[in-house]
Amino acid sequence: MLPQKRKSTDPLPMLRQRSRTPVWLALSWRILLALALIGVALAVHWFDREGLRDNSDGHVSLIDVVYFTMITVTTVGYGDIVPVTDRARLFDTFVVTPVRLFVWLIFLGTAYNFVFKQVWEKWRMRVLQRDLRGHVIVAGHGTSGTEAVAELVRRGRKPGEIVVIDPRADALEKAEGEGVVVLAGDATRNSTLEAVKIGRASALIVAAGRDDTSILIVLTARRLATELPISVVIRSEDNEALARQAGANTVINPASFAGLLLAGSTSGPHLADYMMDLAGLHGAVSLHERSVAPGEIGRPLSDIATGLGLRIYRGEQRYGFWQPQVALLEAGDRIIEVVPTGR
Repeated sequence: MLPQKRKSTDPLPMLRQRSRTPVWLALSWRILLALALIGVALAVHWFDREGLRDNSDGHVSLIDVVYFTMITVTTVGYGDIVPVTDRARLFDTFVVTPVRLFVWLIFLGTAYNFVFKQVWEKWRMRVLQRDLRGHVIVAGHGTSGTEAVAELVRRGRKPGEIVVIDPRADALEKAEGEGVVVLAGDATRNSTLEAVKIGRASALIVAAGRDDTSILIVLTARRLATELPISVVIRSEDNEALARQAGANTVINPASFAGLLLAGSTSGPHLADYMMDLAGLHGAVSLHERSVAPGEIGRPLSDIATGLGLRIYRGEQRYGFWQPQVALLEAGDRIIEVVPTGR
């Protein structure tokens, strides 16, 4: 199944976080609160209408009370109807005036949330999308995706340089709490990956939780970014080859890795510990990949000063530290080394 092409007229999805409260419900609560406050003022004015004076006809009717309440709550009044008793004046001073302020705050807050804030957020997200470059995209924020984001941050990647894609609001809320950029969407669609500027990303991590979904994401991403490094979590060994055929550079099977650790622990008590040390940044050493430095060209892998050289990648070939090809490093080689943590 090939990924669907986006029509030129379809708008790109925006980087955003959906609120758990529907817009209509939030607006209804604000309106009801404002009406309740006005209703309190109206009721008290009606029961204490003897404390009001109508300067036009001298009689305070229900319409006069409604008029006086609305004018007093929204403004300071026009003077045609005024409180004349101490009780009425104290009520207007200590109740109606705070009600007026609360009502205005409700209206201003509503205008901000539903008009100005949306305009501001849309503008900010457009700027964010425009400036995305060299970022890491994480498709799926489940267990593996969460650990990947945490490890990226530990390795020095700024949270603002990580974009998490997930259709689940709870997953996005958790990711946003980590300070990363989030997008609610389906990473199998062209429009979603285009919205996070996949063509300008430095890497894509796919941890969708389902092998079929993960492979489809890889296939879609590879069509949009032919040179992008793509790493994918595959849970079934049978699907590893399919993920590579779809375009993944690195296929990781958590079950296989756990098996390696368990099997290694039977051969020696410290093998699994050292493998975990290499895999993350929690221990004293870690694995590091880099390009060969100009001053290292023509020298053997064993002479590098930054760490312990283990392997080089030369084009499509890989050579271990025991092979004769690593005796002379060449321009374009990629070095895999063990370095002290923090380097």
